[in-house]
Amino acid sequence: MPKKREINDYSTDPAAQQMLIRAEELGIGTAFTRADAMVPCNIGGAGMCCKQCGMGPCRLTKNGEVGVCGATLDTIQARNLTRSIAAGSAAHSDHGRDMAFLLKATANGEAEGYSIQDVAKLRMVASFYDIKVEGRSAEEIANDLADLYISQFGQQRGEVVPAVRAPKKRQQIWREQNVIPRGVDREVVEALHRTHIGDDQDPEHILNHAVRTALADGWAGSMIATDISDILFGTPAPILGQANLGVIKEDMVNVVVHGHEPSLSEMIVAASQTPEIIEYARAAGANGVNLSGICCTANEILMRQGIPAAGNFLHQELAILTGAVEAMVVDVQCIMQALVGLAQNFHTKIITTSPKVKITGATHIEFDERHALTVAKNILKAAIDNFKNRAASKIRIPQIKEDLIPGFSHEYINYMLGGSYRASFRPLNDAIMTGRIRGVAAIVGCNNPRSSQDYLHNVVVKELLKNDVLVVQTGCGAIASAKLGLMLGEAGLSEVGSGLREICETVGIPPVLHMGSCVDNTRILTVLTQMVETGGLGDDIDQIPAVGLAPEWMSEKALAIATYCVASGAYVIFGGASPISGMPDRVNDSDAVLHYISAGWEKIYGGKLEFIPDPQKMIEATLAHIDKKRAALGLPAWEENKYGRSGDARMRELENLPLAQKREAIYGIVG
Repeated sequence: MPKKREINDYSTDPAAQQMLIRAEELGIGTAFTRADAMVPCNIGGAGMCCKQCGMGPCRLTKNGEVGVCGATLDTIQARNLTRSIAAGSAAHSDHGRDMAFLLKATANGEAEGYSIQDVAKLRMVASFYDIKVEGRSAEEIANDLADLYISQFGQQRGEVVPAVRAPKKRQQIWREQNVIPRGVDREVVEALHRTHIGDDQDPEHILNHAVRTALADGWAGSMIATDISDILFGTPAPILGQANLGVIKEDMVNVVVHGHEPSLSEMIVAASQTPEIIEYARAAGANGVNLSGICCTANEILMRQGIPAAGNFLHQELAILTGAVEAMVVDVQCIMQALVGLAQNFHTKIITTSPKVKITGATHIEFDERHALTVAKNILKAAIDNFKNRAASKIRIPQIKEDLIPGFSHEYINYMLGGSYRASFRPLNDAIMTGRIRGVAAIVGCNNPRSSQDYLHNVVVKELLKNDVLVVQTGCGAIASAKLGLMLGEAGLSEVGSGLREICETVGIPPVLHMGSCVDNTRILTVLTQMVETGGLGDDIDQIPAVGLAPEWMSEKALAIATYCVASGAYVIFGGASPISGMPDRVNDSDAVLHYISAGWEKIYGGKLEFIPDPQKMIEATLAHIDKKRAALGLPAWEENKYGRSGDARMRELENLPLAQKREAIYGIVG
């Protein structure tokens, strides 16, 4: 039996620790305690078990051993990894498909409560694909764009159209490798076909299609989802928000939205602000409806509406443990089945809304975009009706929350660096070229209860900031930094390297930029592409001093994201366990698959995927890669404390000096 961890080992978040103590007092299990009790299978966890047919499962535990069909370890690991990438790509891309259908319905006036909020983004995206925009209404343009995007899922031949937005050199590499996706659904189906018993048995050939499948997610499904979310709900720009369980309010009806579909969460936000719902809540004895989010839904409504985030993935059970949540409204992805059993200890309703997701014991109120506002109001009324069932004796809300500024879309980053008339990535590129910014790190992904919640995210973020690495974040990783207070103006700048601090003070940005939900990793690809197009940092993404990290990954979606980022030219580091490693007490026949996704992919794409569980080694590998890319570009080596004596901080130091001393300090003029 594994050793039970202490509360402080479960999470670095003090609000989470309070709720875990509460769970222990009540004798209630959580994902943390279940992770302690569940001994993972070291054979399956290492990708060494094949269960693709009824002749197995085949577990390869000895050197030279093969499956019943003769499949080698390398073939089995390649198949298992590819199937996970296909599942992750399917999840994200199916979200994109639903958004495309919603855009079509909105354009035709068939979606209650929805409208086109960002016409400029609509026209810009349409122009990428030569859709006529001049002299046409927003609805006409949206109709054509929706048709084009819907076609990308079922398309059988050709190339998915969003791939034209990648750097020209990158597109050429993809064509040479024959990995530009033909259609999202085709690549996912083919991945499953190739990995069926008796099909593709060459590991590199299998993994070549894994790349094609992942690109169907990153440069099609997910990019489509982000584009349409911006068009329908508004392109994010900085807005004040809050994060952590302290956002739950004792005097209000608390509704927590959890999952990944902004079509649901945005409409619940709209419904909660109607006089009808406000009055309904007051009639029930509450001071109104208080919305908050969990997981990627939290990021969606946080960055557009300023609705607070109750927490990231591992906070979903902890929010219910406060005893003050009337309803947790869920749609798709990352939703624990344990929520229903946990909620039975309190008054909380678990409400499922997607036609794709039902949970035994939950209340199902199916969301229909044709009647979206009506359904959203019904969901909120069900929560309000439950307010009377709250037990005051069970309420324990941690009074812990942090302010943050989310909403750094790639459009806003472009604007903030130059204003309306000189918007450009030139200042960012120049800062990297001079060494004020050493490089860029995208730190994304999930929480995993097998590690201490947020610990790996926070250690890596804080150490990279000290080394003048600008950090951008999405998903649950972004919420981890928000809870730490690193996403608010000058918060944490005392721990930031002098060069990066100077940039943050001058531009007026936090040291960690919140860029949205998991599908919004495509925003990061867009930023990298714009940096290439701006010039000075090479002619392709693989030349930029940048690294992607997922310190606490746990989902198949993370593997899909990693693979499309690698194929785009990025070095990607995962923390935690590798899904294709050998057993610790066994000498592998080879590490062919691990070697191929690292050195093999790097040779082809300039990017590589590695699993590094130790956070210090993760940091060392990140900085070494950034410095290697700087050297290859002929940029000066990064120097600690070289910068930081100009900008706003320096002006504040000088403002009280006599004029003569001020002139001498600034211009070197004596007298």
